[in-house]
Amino acid sequence: MGKLQSKISSHTTKYRATGSMEETGPARAPRRHDPVHTDGVTAVAALTPDLCVSGGRDKVRYPPATGHRLRRFLGHQREVTKVTSASNRVFSASRDKTVMMWELQGAPGPSQRFLGHDLVVTGLAVSPDASWLCTGSRDNTVCKWDIETGECLGRAAISRNLVTHLCWVPEEPYVVQTSEDKTVRVWDSRELRVAHTFPAKGHIQTSCDVSQDGRLCLSTSSGCAGEGGEATLWDLRQTRDLVQEYRGHFQTTTSCLFLPRGLALAPSVATSSYDSTVKVWERDTGACLATLCLEGAGPLASLAACDSSALLCASFNSGIHVLRLRERADAALEEVAVL
Repeated sequence: MGKLQSKISSHTTKYRATGSMEETGPARAPRRHDPVHTDGVTAVAALTPDLCVSGGRDKVRYPPATGHRLRRFLGHQREVTKVTSASNRVFSASRDKTVMMWELQGAPGPSQRFLGHDLVVTGLAVSPDASWLCTGSRDNTVCKWDIETGECLGRAAISRNLVTHLCWVPEEPYVVQTSEDKTVRVWDSRELRVAHTFPAKGHIQTSCDVSQDGRLCLSTSSGCAGEGGEATLWDLRQTRDLVQEYRGHFQTTTSCLFLPRGLALAPSVATSSYDSTVKVWERDTGACLATLCLEGAGPLASLAACDSSALLCASFNSGIHVLRLRERADAALEEVAVL
C-alpha cells in the first residue's frame, strides 16, 4: 500500500461552458498522513467539519479529516459496506449480514445490533429525527428498525430488488432506494411500502442522494468502456420526471452528492467512479465543471461533504482523499491530503 501511495499523482481539468477542456497541469503534492486503513476503503461519511467515519475491508475506523487522531470501532467480522451517522452515533453495515450502532463517546464495542438480513447489507438510512433506521440488502428486502431497542418494525421484500443504496428524504417519511434491477424506488417508511418507482434505467443503479430541500434526488449507474456510468437527476415532488443526466465517466459511477451551496458558485453535484475520477457538474445544465483524476487510487467507492469547502473520497488502493473545490469563475478540484 505504501508503494501505491508513493506513486499517486493528480491533475485537474477545467471545463468551459463551450465544452472545451483546459489541463491545469500537476497539482500541488497533497499532505500524506499515516494510512488510516490497511486495505481498501469502501465507505466514508462526514461527522463534523473535522471528523469523519470510514469503513473498509479492515472494518470501521473513526479518523479526523486532519489525520491526527484515530479511533477504531470493533465488531464486524467481514468488510464494511456502508457507514452513516446521526446524533453522535455511527451506523455501519457489513458483508457479515449485520448492522451495528456505535456511540461516538462510548465504549469501542457496538451499543446496538440490528440482525435479520440473510445476505450482505448494502443500504443504510437514518430518519431525520434519528428514531428509525432503514436498511437494505442483497436478500431483496428493506427493513425498518427502532434505533433504541433494535426491534425490527417492518420488512418488505420485492423480487430481484437487490438493494445498492438508501437515502432518507430530509424532513419527510420517505426513503429513496437504488437497486440492481436498474430502478430507483421511493419508499413510504410509515407503512414500508413503495410510494413511487421511477422508470428503469439501462444499467444497475449503484447509489443515490437527496437534496437538502427534499425536492430532487440523484442516482448513479454502473458502466464499462464509456457505456453507462451516468448520474441522473430526478424530480421527487412534482412531475417525478427525469430532469438531467450527467455523462462523462468511463466506468461504473459509484457515488453521488449534492454539494453544499458554500462549496460551489452555482447549484452543483459531484460524482466518483471506478475510473479513478471525481467530477463536479452544474446541477441544472449538466455541464461538467471540474474533473480530478486520482492516478493510482484505483476504483473510487464513496464521497462525502466534509464542510463547506472540502470533499472526502474513499478509494480501494490509497485510503481517503481530502479534496477541495476552488471557488472561482472556473471551478477546479484539487487534492489536499491523503489519510
